[in-house]
Amino acid sequence: MANEHIIHDHNDDGIDRRGFLKCMAWAGTGIVWTIAAGGLPTSQVFGKVLKGKESKDFHFIQISDSHMGFSKPANTDVNGTLQAVVNRINGLNEQPEFIIHTGDLTHGSKPEEFDTMDQILKSAKTKQIFYVPGEHDTSVDDGKMYLERYGKGSKGSGWYSFDHKGAHFVGLVNVVQLEGMGKLGADQLAWLKDDLSKVSSSTPVILFTHIPLWAVYPQWGWGTKDSEEALSYVKRFGSVTVLNGHIHQVMQKVEGTVTFHTAMSTAFPQPAPGSAPSPGPMKVPAEKLRSVLGLADVHYLVQKHSLAIVDTPLEIGAGQPASRIWTPDSAEAEVFG
Repeated sequence: MANEHIIHDHNDDGIDRRGFLKCMAWAGTGIVWTIAAGGLPTSQVFGKVLKGKESKDFHFIQISDSHMGFSKPANTDVNGTLQAVVNRINGLNEQPEFIIHTGDLTHGSKPEEFDTMDQILKSAKTKQIFYVPGEHDTSVDDGKMYLERYGKGSKGSGWYSFDHKGAHFVGLVNVVQLEGMGKLGADQLAWLKDDLSKVSSSTPVILFTHIPLWAVYPQWGWGTKDSEEALSYVKRFGSVTVLNGHIHQVMQKVEGTVTFHTAMSTAFPQPAPGSAPSPGPMKVPAEKLRSVLGLADVHYLVQKHSLAIVDTPLEIGAGQPASRIWTPDSAEAEVFG
C-alpha cells in the first residue's frame, strides 16, 4: 500500500472531521516533545534547535510499540529498527531530558525480549526512561514480569505520576482489564481523580498510556471503555496532552484544551481504521521498509489553536517528500530534500 496523508471524514463513527488529523506516513516513530515555559507542549523535528528557548523549557522523546521478539515478514529485524531510533536520538543536537515508551515493549512477554529491549535502550545517551505497558507486555502473566522490571514505585498494575519543571505527567495502564477495548478500572480512576485534585489548573498535564483514550475505531478495540470518566478530571486544566501508541500510526484529535496524539511503531505499520478486515502487522515491500518505518520526525505546533505535523522518513525514496506538514484545516506542504 502506498503512503497516504489524508484528512479523514467519517459520517457515522463519532470522529469529528475538523478535529481529527490523520497522517499515514508509516515513517517510524520518535517524537521530540517540548514543554515551553508558557505550558503548551509542542514537538520538535529531530536535529533542530528550538529558537527562543527559555530556561524553563524542556523536551522529551516518545517511542512506542517496539515488539521485541517479533520476527514475521512485516519486519524481521525489529531490533535493528529500534536501534535506528536510538541512534537518531543520540544524534540530536540537544539531548532530551527523558524518554517515554508507550507500551508493547515486547511481543510475547518473554524474559529475553525484555532483556533485548533493555540492552538496546542502554545505548541511548538519555538514561531516564518512563514506561507504561502494552497488552503484549501483560498478556502472559498479567504484567508481573513487567512490574518487576519497570514498575518500581508505581501503583496497582503500574500507574504513576511525576512532576517535571512545572508540568505534571501521568502514566496510565489500560491493557490489563481488556474487554474488547482498553479499560482503566475503578481503582485507577479513583487514584487519578485524587492525583489530579492536587494539581493546579494552570499546570500543563501530560497523560500517557498504551491504548488511545479516545474512540479511534472501537470496532477494532482502538479506544478505552471508561476514558470519558478519566477525561472529565482534566477538563479544568488549560493545557492537556494525551499520548499513546497501540495503533502504529499517527493520528491527532483536538477537543477543547485537550490534544490527543497517537505514535507510530518502531516495529511495523498497521492498516488505517476500517481499511482491512482486522488490525495487525502490515507488510510492505522489503526495499521500502526503512522508508516507511525508520524514524518519524513529527513536528507538532500549537499556534492560534492550530496543529501541524511534519513526518520525515528515515530514508527518502525517489519522488518522496522529505517531510509533509498537515493542519486540521487541510493545509499541506511537501518539503523535498
